[in-house]
Amino acid sequence: QVQLVESGGGLVQAGDSLRLSCAASGRTFSIAHMGWFRQAPGKERESVATISWSGLSTYYADSVKGRFFISRDNAKNTMYLQMNSLKPEDTAVYYCAAGDTRARFNYWGQGTQVTVSS
Repeated sequence: QVQLVESGGGLVQAGDSLRLSCAASGRTFSIAHMGWFRQAPGKERESVATISWSGLSTYYADSVKGRFFISRDNAKNTMYLQMNSLKPEDTAVYYCAAGDTRARFNYWGQGTQVTVSS
């Protein structure tokens, strides 16, 4: 099993920056890739950004390209999401996820709220 704990959410104003962290513990050697997802009220959960365990392969949703940056520190078993130029439409619960294969995300954190006021 892998345990994931997010931190860093909060209330900010439009244009501000925020950095989310996701600390992984347990069988971290089994992780193939990790990612950030978000779910806004009344909407389906969507993928925001993903990163391979090596960090060499990344993916970004079109809505966050150029504003959000995903990274990881394997020595600390921690993944980050640097969010810049935040917009009210970025308001959501952000979830950290990990997968033991590239085909799925089977471990999830509890989520952290990000609220961007206009």
